[in-house]
Amino acid sequence: MRQLCFVLIALVWCRWLGVDGSEPAHPPKDTLPPALSITDIPLGLAASRPVPKDNPLTEAKVRLGRRLFFDPILSADGTVSCASCHDPAHGLAGKVRLAIGIKSRSMPRNAPSLWNRAYGTAFFWDGRESSLESQALRPIESSTEMGGTVEGAIERLRGNKEYAAIFEAAFADGMTANNLAKSLASFERVLLSGNSRVDRFRAGRVQSLSDSERHGLWLYESRGGCWRCHSGPNFTDEGYHNTGVSWNQPPIDLGRFTVTKKEPDRGRFKTPTLRNIALTAPYMHDGSLATLEDVVDFYNRGGGKNPGLDEAIVPLDLTPQDKKDLVAFLKALSGE
Repeated sequence: MRQLCFVLIALVWCRWLGVDGSEPAHPPKDTLPPALSITDIPLGLAASRPVPKDNPLTEAKVRLGRRLFFDPILSADGTVSCASCHDPAHGLAGKVRLAIGIKSRSMPRNAPSLWNRAYGTAFFWDGRESSLESQALRPIESSTEMGGTVEGAIERLRGNKEYAAIFEAAFADGMTANNLAKSLASFERVLLSGNSRVDRFRAGRVQSLSDSERHGLWLYESRGGCWRCHSGPNFTDEGYHNTGVSWNQPPIDLGRFTVTKKEPDRGRFKTPTLRNIALTAPYMHDGSLATLEDVVDFYNRGGGKNPGLDEAIVPLDLTPQDKKDLVAFLKALSGE
């Protein structure tokens, strides 16, 4: 009897953790601010938030999208939500190296942060979708993420009386696959973060940064060359670059090449934002770098050598103090 009890406890524990000992797939709670503005733009971001004409922002859409984002009803077995991979308590990014979906299935890439994706020009690490609306439905259809179909998700939502009423309040034509995408996209568009200490420093409040952080900013804008890819108000050029991450560790992820089939795109991945970077470890498309110190060391030695390495990736010859200051600057990019 005692052995049977131990076996049962072990089975329950494994089910909770996932078959590979990873974090449980149960959706995190909504820890975002009670109200997310559809008009306010934080300090430091571009003043005009891109919004498509056929999906204007409304509070009703945002409320619906927010509820859907945290609801596992969108997954085939009701265990996984969008928040399972994009945890608001972890910078709206994944906690584990490779994202984990339905039935503890491991995905090939790390879950990136969703902060400020309103300013995005393409989505996913390889840029295979061109809008938040088209991106929103892909996880539902993925066999490793939510493991179902959009039609199946709509059918489950139709069986919920509360959702029927909320969809009707948000859209004249009620519950449709198109409106499901529009509501999720609307919620993602209000996930804005700015007003970091770096933004306040650039706005003239020079005491917002310490001497170490200021030196880190100087390195970022000069010898470090970080600005070449992490440029603009959102600290990303929205472009694709080959940095050689995990290039010599099979299976090799071909990145943007899988979308365009163009040889120069082999091994290129979308530049992520650096905003709130201190909250979103592990790093890179494969989550192979555990800390910001690891990231700085990686670039300091000139990335991962390979035939397609981006010309901007070169050894930096940073001193130990330089590296500490650059990490301090990156941490100062955490905002509201």
